[in-house]
Amino acid sequence: MDVNADRKDRPYHHGDLRNALVQAAADLAEAGGPEAVTLRAAARAVGVTPTAAYRHFSGQAELLHAAKHEALDRMTATTGELIQPPAPDAEPTEVAIGRLQAAGRGYLTFALSEPGLFRTAFCRGGEDQLDTDPEEDPELALMEAPPYAYLAGVLDELVEVGWLDPAHRPGAEIGAWASVHGLAMLLLDGPCQHLTGDAKDKLIQATLDLVARGYATGPKATI
Repeated sequence: MDVNADRKDRPYHHGDLRNALVQAAADLAEAGGPEAVTLRAAARAVGVTPTAAYRHFSGQAELLHAAKHEALDRMTATTGELIQPPAPDAEPTEVAIGRLQAAGRGYLTFALSEPGLFRTAFCRGGEDQLDTDPEEDPELALMEAPPYAYLAGVLDELVEVGWLDPAHRPGAEIGAWASVHGLAMLLLDGPCQHLTGDAKDKLIQATLDLVARGYATGPKATI
């Protein structure tokens, strides 16, 4: 992907250079992962000097931090596209489980279709101290990430419909996230990366079903 060529037809509007640099950084990440995100490259893609870029970002770490959040926003958009409005007569439990699985499928769809952005969203580079304080509860920091916040809302719904026992709700996000993120890494870089077609789809669905069954601890849960 030629980021510079792609940017030629998209000049930034005066006064919106910071956002243009963030979008350029996300494009760089899409093409080459977090290692490709630099202020010089983003400035070149937008068509300004590095000096102009430094007026908005103190350095590469701050720009990468912004690119990480842009990647998370794009992941959320991918998930949103997979959520279908429920049928008028849909059973509430089925709706909640459908939303849970849509969240997982959106996560995996994004990871497999945009590996550069996916790796950037969860990379350990950049100003990680802007995301979390070493002594801060990591779950509180994660709640600010749109995909994590969406998952939290779905789990609350599972409690409301009786699928998930309220006693098992605290920290329940981690189990679902670990399962889906682990599968994403197996499909991207691990022994499952060569799976295609039906084999890959069956593995994804089996994992999503396993996650749903794992939360079946409430009074109305049926397996």
